[in-house]
Amino acid sequence: METALTRLAGVRHPIVQTGMGWVAGPRLVSATAEAGALGILASATMTLDQLRAAIAEVRCRTDAPFGVNLRADAADAGDRVRLIIDGGVRVASFALAPSPGLIAELKEAGVVVIPSVGARRHAEKVAAWGADAVIVQGGEGGGHTGEVATSVLLPQVVDAVRIPVVAAGGFFDGRGLVAALAYGAAGVAMGTRFLLTSDSTVPDAVKARYLAATVGDVTVTRAVDGLPHRMLRTDLVAALERSGRARSLLHAIRRAAGFRRLSGLTWRHMVRDGLALRHGKELSWSQVLLAANTPMLLRSAMVEGRTDLGVMASGQVAGVIDDLPSCAELVARIMKEAEEARDRLTALG
Repeated sequence: METALTRLAGVRHPIVQTGMGWVAGPRLVSATAEAGALGILASATMTLDQLRAAIAEVRCRTDAPFGVNLRADAADAGDRVRLIIDGGVRVASFALAPSPGLIAELKEAGVVVIPSVGARRHAEKVAAWGADAVIVQGGEGGGHTGEVATSVLLPQVVDAVRIPVVAAGGFFDGRGLVAALAYGAAGVAMGTRFLLTSDSTVPDAVKARYLAATVGDVTVTRAVDGLPHRMLRTDLVAALERSGRARSLLHAIRRAAGFRRLSGLTWRHMVRDGLALRHGKELSWSQVLLAANTPMLLRSAMVEGRTDLGVMASGQVAGVIDDLPSCAELVARIMKEAEEARDRLTALG
């Protein structure tokens, strides 16, 4: 199935595996790429040396195109961009809008730039700055999310920009792919669906929690970092929601200290990152620290398997997923379902 996305990224199928922190490592990304979809490494939770090694590992595992996701506001974003260029990475994906300078540097080196956005105005902005395509996530998506459903946001963005649009938030099968194409998208991006594969390195106990979840078990809370965050409802989430300021601040400092040791970041950098999220928002100081060390909460679950202490970001689709196929099986199944759905629509005509 050829679309503007497959031509742009050089992949066989219009499917993107998103750059999930602690989840989208070399094994998942290379398996996705080998299946013919676009796998994206999550670099925000990696040091520069770890990112360099991860790019090299993916290169050893597959010759297929892949991408790297990074934070545009990271202090070392320029260094990460150079690693992407030097590593021959096909796609640079951004969780926040990259500056026109970063976009220009990447495009000059032949790297495809695909930022992720959650609003029409953000899509218009990055398109004007020269982005090659955009991933637009509706409110059904996992992690930090907005309030507008994909079915409403997607057509707005498709009508507003003249670059390929990839739909995210609420997709898990071939029917969704065909629906996105009908709206005018060039493909779909999925996070939770790829997290729940046999190629994902997420611990089995954590995957089991996701598989057991119903749609009602996936919630949006501001208790973690003051921003709308879609995740599985757990005891930790409930505790944060009912904690007073003093107790919440104590937990935040303890977790922030752990993330600082792990990441090598200084307290100054962590507070600066938290303040960047605080800008224009009424966040408490505990939320500022939690905003800076949310990766540590994610790591507790996604790496250490601590479902009691960690955050499990999740799209609403977790409530309708009940198996753990390989990436190859998943992509093949989605494309088969898409063909069948397209044939049914054709028959109706």
